[in-house]
Amino acid sequence: MYKLKDSKSTALSGIVCLLIVVGLFSYMGMKMGAAPMLNTVMKTAHDLLLNTCFYLMAICVITGAVGKLFVEFGVVDLLEKMLRPLMRPLFNLPGVASLGAVLTFLSDNPAIITLSRDRRFSAYFKKYQFISLTNFGTAFGMGLIVIIFMVGQGFFAAPLIGFVGAFFGCIVSTRLMQRFIIKAYPSYKDEAANVSERHQDTLVDKVEEDEDKPNSLFVRILNSLLDGGRSGVDIGLAIIPGVLIISTLVMMLTFGPSADGTYTGAAYEGTAALPWLAGKVDWLFNWLFGFTDPHQLSFPITALGAVGAALGLVPNFQAQGWIDGNAIAVFTAIGMCWSGYLSTHTAMLDSLGYRELTSKAILSHTIGGICAAIVAHWGYWLFTLIA
Repeated sequence: MYKLKDSKSTALSGIVCLLIVVGLFSYMGMKMGAAPMLNTVMKTAHDLLLNTCFYLMAICVITGAVGKLFVEFGVVDLLEKMLRPLMRPLFNLPGVASLGAVLTFLSDNPAIITLSRDRRFSAYFKKYQFISLTNFGTAFGMGLIVIIFMVGQGFFAAPLIGFVGAFFGCIVSTRLMQRFIIKAYPSYKDEAANVSERHQDTLVDKVEEDEDKPNSLFVRILNSLLDGGRSGVDIGLAIIPGVLIISTLVMMLTFGPSADGTYTGAAYEGTAALPWLAGKVDWLFNWLFGFTDPHQLSFPITALGAVGAALGLVPNFQAQGWIDGNAIAVFTAIGMCWSGYLSTHTAMLDSLGYRELTSKAILSHTIGGICAAIVAHWGYWLFTLIA
């Protein structure tokens, strides 16, 4: 009986998936023509690979090298000690959580999971605090990469204002998640966070072994740069599928036909469906985020699944004149805070052993990201008023 129900469920999901895929490509094919649509898909993906993915990978390599250098020579420890006093009053987390913020800011969301598996680190947390690390770490994921990318587009103050917005969004997301956990499981408020043996990382032992091996200053610098750069390559490669798949689809739903109104199969042509939909409620996004163009809504939609893919939209939006300083501030805030959480939260909570709390984590982070964008918008408005 169970196998029969399972078979029906699989068949139903397969039918739904097929209908969505066929319906989407049929819509674009009827609008653009089958041949121009396929040509646009290939040419857009190819251009994104060459001009966006490799640029992002270069940033990842450089920031990865700098981040590893900071870890090797104690800069991360210094930052952690400076930030530690803020953890309890702002995030209701132990001071050591600041190390997670620094590491995820320098790398990506999953860094908080690697850290949480360290039994010495997790010993500081109550269970509800430990679970909320998923939201806390995600809000800073790829932060350095996002900020440097935005600066590389010619904006300086706006990304920093966006970082402040992401900080506020992290407070909202983390504390909201903690409230949801305590409400669902009151006992977690006093229970210690015990990491099971199978989840204990051997990272601590490896670090202690490495510390016993003396190396010259030059070798330490060289190893840090090369190891960090290698991790940057891994992040850069991980970004590529999201950029090519998600960004290509989003761009084809964002951009319109060529200048003469025809579809030629060139890169970045599309149906302009998302701006049309956003235009129906543009008053809401203008008030909340200060968006002045309906195309700008594509960034937060893409950031739900992959911030790297969302960053891939920015150069083309800038070339079209669709973004300004306010948009960059909001993009930075929501890109950092959300950081592709829909595609990572399930895996992160599953890794911690609390998969059943995924829906609460996603809801908390959705609200946190919206708050981050609102703070960035009004923060940028205040900055322009003062400047």
